[in-house]
Amino acid sequence: MTAARSPEEVFRYLPEWQGATLTVLSGGRTNRTWLLEKNGRKAVLKIDAEPRTAPYIERRAEAKVQTAAAQAGLASPVLFADRQVYLTEYVEGAPWNPVDLDKEGKIEQLASALRRLHSLPKTGRSFDARGAAKLYVQAIENPDKDLIATCLGVIKKVRLPSYLCCCHNDLVAENIITAPDLKFLDWEYACDNNPLFDLATIVEHHELSEAQARAILDAYFDGSGASWYEKLVEQQRLYLALLWLWLASRPDSSNKAINRLGERVATSCF
Repeated sequence: MTAARSPEEVFRYLPEWQGATLTVLSGGRTNRTWLLEKNGRKAVLKIDAEPRTAPYIERRAEAKVQTAAAQAGLASPVLFADRQVYLTEYVEGAPWNPVDLDKEGKIEQLASALRRLHSLPKTGRSFDARGAAKLYVQAIENPDKDLIATCLGVIKKVRLPSYLCCCHNDLVAENIITAPDLKFLDWEYACDNNPLFDLATIVEHHELSEAQARAILDAYFDGSGASWYEKLVEQQRLYLALLWLWLASRPDSSNKAINRLGERVATSCF
C-alpha cells in the first residue's frame, strides 16, 4: 500500500504553490480535496489514498484526456499529475441546472459542447461496463439478488458499437459548470464509449422528460434525433443499472436512496 501524501509534501514539487491558503473541499471516497489560493490564483488539489484502479482511469491518463479537453475549451487546465496527485485550475462558474434546459438556447449549447467532447482524440481505453458492475457487486453488503440479477442482465445485453469516441461517462450536474460556456469537471471515468451514453447519463440521472430527451437528441444530431431515440433509451437503462449497483456498493448510501433508485430500475428494466 502506498501512503497518501500531505499537501505540504506535494508543494515540494510545486514551489509556486508553497504558502497557499488551503480550504478542504468535499471529495470522493478515495481522495482528499483542497482549494488552493495564492496571489489571486485558485486551483483544486486532489490527493488519492492509493493509486487509481478500475473502474477509474489512472491519474496521468486522466490528465491527458483533460488536457485535450482544456485545449478545446471544455475543461480547466491540468497543472500537475502523478499516480496519486492531481492539480487543476479552479473553474469559476455555476453548477449546471437541468431546469435551465427549458430556456432558449440551452439545449443547443449543451448539444454543441457534447459534440466537441465527442470529437476529442480517442483515449485507447474502451468502456468496460461489465467489469465495473462486477467490482460494484463484490462490494455490496446484504445484496438484493433479484435487483442485482436485473442490473447485470441489462448490462450484459448492451454491447459497444463500432463507432466509439472519447466520452466523459459521468456527466452529472455537479460535473457540468456554466463558466459561461459549458465546461466539464472530473474526468476520472473518461474512456472510449458509445456517445449516447453521455447523453443518457444527462437524461437519466436528472430524470429529464421524454420531450427533453428528444430535444437533446435533435440538437445533437442536427434535427435527425428521432431515429436514435430507442438506442438512447437502451443507454439510459445501462446507466441506471450501473448507477444502482454503484449506489448499493457504497457504505454511505442511504436505504431510502437505494430503494428509490431500485424502484426506477424495476420500472425501466424489467
